[in-house]
Amino acid sequence: MLNQALVGLGKKRSTIRELFEYGNARAKAVGRENVFDFSIGNPNVPAPEAVRETLLRLIQNTDPAVLHGYTSAQGAEAVREQTAQSLNRRFGTTYRADSLYMTVGAAAAISICFRALACAPEDEFVVFAPYFPEYAVFIEQGAGAKCVIVPPRSQDFQIDFEALGRMLNPHTKAVVINSPSNPAGTAYSAETLERLSALLREKSDAFGHTIYLISDEPYREIVYDGLELPCPARFYPSTLMCYSYSKSLSLPGERIGYVAVPDVPETADLYAAVCGAGRILGYVNAPSLFQYVTAECAGQTADLSVYAENRNLLYEGLTGMGYRCVKPQGAFYLFPQTLEPDDRAFCERAKKYDLLLVPGSDFGAPGHMRISYCVQTDKIRRALPLFQKLADEYLC
Repeated sequence: MLNQALVGLGKKRSTIRELFEYGNARAKAVGRENVFDFSIGNPNVPAPEAVRETLLRLIQNTDPAVLHGYTSAQGAEAVREQTAQSLNRRFGTTYRADSLYMTVGAAAAISICFRALACAPEDEFVVFAPYFPEYAVFIEQGAGAKCVIVPPRSQDFQIDFEALGRMLNPHTKAVVINSPSNPAGTAYSAETLERLSALLREKSDAFGHTIYLISDEPYREIVYDGLELPCPARFYPSTLMCYSYSKSLSLPGERIGYVAVPDVPETADLYAAVCGAGRILGYVNAPSLFQYVTAECAGQTADLSVYAENRNLLYEGLTGMGYRCVKPQGAFYLFPQTLEPDDRAFCERAKKYDLLLVPGSDFGAPGHMRISYCVQTDKIRRALPLFQKLADEYLC
């Protein structure tokens, strides 16, 4: 007998992954250049030169037994110390080596947080729609808890504080934020974080236990128009920061990130719980080579300027055709309304033009679509006439 819940998960991949495979099949039929795959957030800019230089230097000058061998389960101590110091310099935090737990990307980081905090089936984690679809899987199947969804505020995708306040209750273990967000590109201001922190303190006091903030921030460095992105942990000490180098350093396939655990007196064992959750997920350690690489490259980024160009080109082009959309403040996704209420039907119709778009229903926001614009700029230019043809079917 097998775990049927896992059989079901294995048989039905996410829509994003299904579209990715569909795109690969179409590319064989019509040529890769004729498939406009906007489905997956796979960075198209190269990693910075510092990554290549660091890799070569480490390979040439480091004992292979160290470079490719096991580290401590939580990551090499020197790596964690360098990473903590980098965070402290940039954000004014007070992390130590033993505040950091190196992970296999942000997905593993956030999964570890859910498992570390979940104690019982009635425990709840609150997420804001639109949200990354795997949150529900990580919470419900991974941690055995409940995923509570705050409905989207479609005019700006900012936090609906009245709705959030109603949903917080004695079973709430944590609230999850993602700024800048996947899929809407929304970013939270200092004022928003102050208000959120005040609400979480109020409810924590009322319920007699800490409600944690889990900040999922792999897009931290991808912001536009000179936006200064505040650090959530500066506003709310009981924050677990989950990070990945996949986007900032264009290293999605290397699977390297971390959890930054707060040193809060009310939960002296929180770091131990994170380490224990890593054991449940089967960790020996995060990839050793890229622990050392990212520690030396912490704070650097790939050339992210192309994403701003792509955002502007796509946003101006689509809104000029009649699509309605909130302008992203960060990340590399556009989340327009579909031109019919059934977003799945709309995205299916888009396939006739080889436009691969992800339905907003997958993100808890029906009537929208996600367009990932981490692609070559020329692909966007060539796709715009196809978006116009698609629009003409509805607007003419």
